[in-house]
Amino acid sequence: MTTAGTAPGQAQANLIAIPKDWAYDFLLFTHRNPKPCPVLDVLDAGETVSALKQDADVRTHAPRYRIWENGELVAEPENATEFWRDDLVTFLIGCSFTFETALESAGVPLRHVDQGKNVSMFVTDIQCRPAGRLHGPMVVSMRWIPESLVDIAHKVTALMPSVHGAPVGAGDPRMLGISDVERPDFGDAVEPEPGDVPVFWACGVTPQAVLMKSRPPFAITHAPGQMFVTDMPDFAYRVG
Repeated sequence: MTTAGTAPGQAQANLIAIPKDWAYDFLLFTHRNPKPCPVLDVLDAGETVSALKQDADVRTHAPRYRIWENGELVAEPENATEFWRDDLVTFLIGCSFTFETALESAGVPLRHVDQGKNVSMFVTDIQCRPAGRLHGPMVVSMRWIPESLVDIAHKVTALMPSVHGAPVGAGDPRMLGISDVERPDFGDAVEPEPGDVPVFWACGVTPQAVLMKSRPPFAITHAPGQMFVTDMPDFAYRVG
């Protein structure tokens, strides 16, 4: 299941838990790449409760998790407790689902929500700025937006930089190295309506693409589109 459209008004977050001896590299990576990796919270090593959701366990609160070993996906459990290690440092990273209520309020339709699908996500040919042992491409989410509303979508999301902010591209997907918008790397293919154009936002699934390239010995992430839903109101991440 996807959490898109399931928690209107609540901020959602991407999750990655990585061994402590890799945590500085990852923190530096997020600092150098704030567009795809805006940090909302960082937990101490072994800690399992975030200030963003004090009655939830980061090992069980997301609908589904991914377990990574040496850059390879080895399991996708609904509960990550049995895989947990006390040396893991958990990062919660802003998610574009957080700005979707604001888009709807501005009259921008959400095709993936209307169709009961996950958002489409693509690995681009834009390389993130490396940090220590971590390197890899940026991932983007794509939404079909009526061409007449692209400027409004840009303005609405630009006010929420902590959850990826303004789009990184619109129109021709080839400018991001995406050859076929009907074949996403993560999530679902979503059907456009007449007059729609593809609009792309930096995506918090970027760390998973980085895991595949950098191959740390172990990590836990959420499954794409199956987010850690917080108790924070989405407007808390709006500026101006």
